[in-house]
Amino acid sequence: MTLPATTLDDPRALAELRARTGGPKDTGPQILEHVLGWTLVVVVAMLVTQLGLL
Repeated sequence: MTLPATTLDDPRALAELRARTGGPKDTGPQILEHVLGWTLVVVVAMLVTQLGLL
């Protein structure tokens, strides 16, 4: 693919041409992730306590 010289000189145009890597997006169910994370912490703490590992 050959690009015109004006596109090669413009960093914003180059940024738009780059492919997305599929990384995490900033939008989403953030409160759900927060609640599930703390639920996991509590469950692990209960398991550790019940097994007498602490």
